[in-house]
Amino acid sequence: MIKNKILEVLKSHKPMTKEQILKQFEVSKIEKASFFKMLDELEKEEEIFFNKDSEKYYVIDGGIYTSGKIQGNERGFGFLLQEKADVFITKDRMNGALHGDRVIAKILEESKGNSKEGEIISIIERRDDSLVGTFQNQKSFGFVVPDESKISYDIFIPKKFMSGAKNGQKVLVKIDKWPKNDKKPEGKIVEVLGYPGDKGVDILSVAATYNLPMNFNKEVIEKAKSIPQEVDKSMIKGRVDLRNLTTFTIDGPDSKDFDDAVSMEILENGNYYLGVHIADVAHYVKQRDELDKEAYKRGNSVYLVDKVIPMLPKELSNGICSLNEGVDRLTLSVMMEINKKGKVLRHNIVESVINSDRRLIYDNVSDFIEKNEIHSSVKGLEKELTAMNEVAKLLAEKRKNRGSIDFDFPEAKIIVDSSGHPVDILKEERRVANKIIEEFMILCNEVVSEQFYWLEIPFLYRIHEEPEEERLNSLNKTIRHLGYKLNTQNLSSRDVQELIEEVHGKEEELFVSTLVLRSMRKAKYDSEQNIHFGLASSYYSHFTSPIRRYADLSIHRIIKDFLKGDLNERVISNLEENLPQVAEHISATEKSAQEAERMVESIKMAEYMLNRIGQEYEGIISSITNFGIFVQLENTIEGLIGYSTMSDYFEFNEEEYTAVGRDTNKIYHMGDKVRIEVTNANVTKGTIDFRFIGD
Repeated sequence: MIKNKILEVLKSHKPMTKEQILKQFEVSKIEKASFFKMLDELEKEEEIFFNKDSEKYYVIDGGIYTSGKIQGNERGFGFLLQEKADVFITKDRMNGALHGDRVIAKILEESKGNSKEGEIISIIERRDDSLVGTFQNQKSFGFVVPDESKISYDIFIPKKFMSGAKNGQKVLVKIDKWPKNDKKPEGKIVEVLGYPGDKGVDILSVAATYNLPMNFNKEVIEKAKSIPQEVDKSMIKGRVDLRNLTTFTIDGPDSKDFDDAVSMEILENGNYYLGVHIADVAHYVKQRDELDKEAYKRGNSVYLVDKVIPMLPKELSNGICSLNEGVDRLTLSVMMEINKKGKVLRHNIVESVINSDRRLIYDNVSDFIEKNEIHSSVKGLEKELTAMNEVAKLLAEKRKNRGSIDFDFPEAKIIVDSSGHPVDILKEERRVANKIIEEFMILCNEVVSEQFYWLEIPFLYRIHEEPEEERLNSLNKTIRHLGYKLNTQNLSSRDVQELIEEVHGKEEELFVSTLVLRSMRKAKYDSEQNIHFGLASSYYSHFTSPIRRYADLSIHRIIKDFLKGDLNERVISNLEENLPQVAEHISATEKSAQEAERMVESIKMAEYMLNRIGQEYEGIISSITNFGIFVQLENTIEGLIGYSTMSDYFEFNEEEYTAVGRDTNKIYHMGDKVRIEVTNANVTKGTIDFRFIGD
């Protein structure tokens, strides 16, 4: 292949001009255009780059020249993120690069070992040109101070582009001119979000930062409103009628979009007959219509504490697609016969219609199973709920035996008032009813995924690959001093599970579990089947939440086409071509949603603690770093104690993950119980500062 030969020549020679390369390959005039096209392709693939100053091509081989994303710092320096060791870039060598830019850097000759230093020599791709910040009015011009602390520049705003923003307001700014020769970036305000502290401004700011669309456009709304809000006879034709089957939903008290309902019967042979009934969103959202395009763009719903940014308009998400109590709804049902060992003996996937008998709440179901307290909503369903608990236990035990990992990290429950201000933060309880639904959804996802894998039909899988050996070695190096070791030879998920169980209930549990989680790869979507390491599952897909995930909607369409016999060669060819792109896109939207959700949580926690500065709490040391110690409180809120605030000079012992006082020899360990005072909270950044009591 010509492109490979070009790379070989460039690697074996010094950097070459375009003319030198043409001469080396004896390129004729007729071949020039196609040859230059190959050079352009190699540039796009980040194999080579063209330096405009020297007018020569260089090879990006990870040696002298390397590429990657920049992680900035408020002081102006940055790091070029690399798989092995990140490259440090001093402020005077950033050359106008900003946090999030994709760049090419030259590694400096004076770099030693892993402590590499570099210089930005080319910016391949700029970060998103929109950002959120606080406006500062200087009368004849203005500045926007970015919320993102990793951006060291303020954005200069000419007077004509202030858009009526007032001093101190949060705004969304679009960068028109990027920093160059120490000049600040220049931009214009495209949206005024409001004053910090005003209702909803914090959510709007995060949504704007992560490009999350808060509203649907006119065409999408009109399309949604045109959809009938009742199921008529014509829609039911050809479906399995399950309206006489006892079905119900189990969700949180504030839920409004019900993707899934369940049913349970005991067969004559004593086996369980579990039904999982999922909203048939694909019946209403047709491929490439306005609703579908918008759902694809969003990729998923985003849950920002008290605000939901839905994937679909409320007419679908809370209306005709939601499995509300007492109304007919179109569904895809997975009916499974399960024996007393938790094995699925047979299953069937059908297009169906149900009428949910009850809308149950997790706590009421849990109270019945755990305490035999019968809330009015569960009366008459005692037999079904008891059987469901039996099946869920069987499934959980079976999953545990094959090595499924359950980190069971405590999650925060943030309670806000009508203005969106946090009034309480509690540790979220993961009770028995939550676990029942979790087990049923996991099983359903596995059953569907395995069937379509063996049918050899193009599909979207939810995969979680094995951890990288380098990360595991780093993990072992860290936990070794605590007396733990993870077997890295022929690693299985059971090895990880056993380590998590070994630290359970011990002081270092949170620390070790967090490190183990960080050493894992991120789960993602893929058109190629692979394992789900965390669940110890050979086949896994997302099928059970089509109202809030585009992945589920995508495979519902495939399943429906299969059931109807519509998977012809043309459809299969289109799936093979498009599914890899869909998988990549929705993996990216999921990542943005998760980051936004975490950011809003951090902001609400900081706002909650802002009113508690000076108060004292007990907590445990959850992490120790080279810049300070993190302490987590009982309600999951975490704060930083910087070494600079401590009475002694403390150093981070990387080998043992301890902080050691130089003069006092005092040592802080992971999991130590400590008493702290809240000293500061930054609502914009979502950070909280503590200090030790009696330090």
